Amino acid sequence: MQSPYPKDSLFSPKETFKTSILFSIKDGVGVLNDYLSIIKKHNVNISRIESRPSKTEKSDYDFFLDLDSKEETSTTEVDTILKELKSKGVDVTVLTEQKQTGSTTPWFPRKISDLDLYANRCLEMGSELSSDHPGATDQKYLERRREIARIASVYKYGEKIPRVDYSKEEVETWGIIYKNLKDLLKTHACKQHAYILPLLEQNCGFSETNIPQLQDISDFLTECTGFRLRPVQGLLSSRDFLNGLAFRVFHATQYIRHHTVPLYTPEPDICHELLGHVPLFADPDFADFSQEIGLASLGASDEDIERLSTCYWFTVEFGLCKEGGEIKAFGAGLLSSFGELEYCISDKNEKRPFDPFETCKQSYPITTYQPIYYVADSFQSAKDKMKQFAESLEKPFSLRYNPYTLSIEILDSRDKLVGLANNIKSQTTNLISALSKLKSLD
Repeated sequence: MQSPYPKDSLFSPKETFKTSILFSIKDGVGVLNDYLSIIKKHNVNISRIESRPSKTEKSDYDFFLDLDSKEETSTTEVDTILKELKSKGVDVTVLTEQKQTGSTTPWFPRKISDLDLYANRCLEMGSELSSDHPGATDQKYLERRREIARIASVYKYGEKIPRVDYSKEEVETWGIIYKNLKDLLKTHACKQHAYILPLLEQNCGFSETNIPQLQDISDFLTECTGFRLRPVQGLLSSRDFLNGLAFRVFHATQYIRHHTVPLYTPEPDICHELLGHVPLFADPDFADFSQEIGLASLGASDEDIERLSTCYWFTVEFGLCKEGGEIKAFGAGLLSSFGELEYCISDKNEKRPFDPFETCKQSYPITTYQPIYYVADSFQSAKDKMKQFAESLEKPFSLRYNPYTLSIEILDSRDKLVGLANNIKSQTTNLISALSKLKSLD
């Protein structure tokens, strides 16, 4: 097991080596203590431990651990720990290895397939409903939610998203929402949403009588902006959800709200995802803006994740933008809500200019209309501001998304920086050549 960093790394020499691992266990008295004692006896420090319900049949809990050891002994000691854990029947995976400074950087995915490691670790499952949910006592509805959640639970990157055969009742619920929202979107949604929705009707089967399939939409988005959809069972943590955006991946639910209250849902459902979020992921500027938030979340502290989540809330979920002399909605929480879509444009609330340095400090309600909205001059402007905000976050490294390998590169060596500089030089040459050709046509 070797460090992924070359000898000419720009990072200064370190005294410690960090290995992040994930292991899953069945619940039992003293089980976790037995496994942790294996680590302790090898004189390796646990600098972070995080547990989550596993939601898989084989295990009850997943544990994320950061193991810190002296660099010169790290390979031997950590390898021995991994072997002993596996000999005990523990399903253990090495997530990342790195030299470190005094600060600890949370683990983050480095390639798009890494999203498989946490896609099923939901804070709230789509099949688990609170007592005040409209479908909480409807056993048929609950079983349907569990059935759809199982589709997401077995999905892995690279596979086709399984198609859901929606029932007549589900399609009718969708149709009521689609018909009522479509007329309102014509006057209240931003021009990008108004332009793209008809394209989704032409290419992906959006209509009052059909619930579109995630795979068809994902293929369309990938052709437009490189974004893609991934099915998810329920609500992910802010960190996990935002990390996905860094790879231009949007985690989307496939279940639909209860038919008795078609114009209301207490949680994101397929109507919110497809009518609110999806159209704008086909817009290049909005796609870039969303990815900018995602890239900023990689390796960010818990405090910075909260700030980024707040910026996401006031933009991607509840954002407004200027359009000529008018204010239009672009946030998915607005575009998929009849009442708040009308309310947000009215003068019954406060509107402030979007500035992530200020927006990130604003608290917000999650069960009522927003008393405060933030208005972006444009998606391009919002992206530039988010990039400035991201650069202000304290991280011991710089990152770059490689669209060819769908992976994250840590710019930690001279070779990588020279490669990036050559890439930029090549693109600049192409740009100058194109501008010259356009000028000769004038």
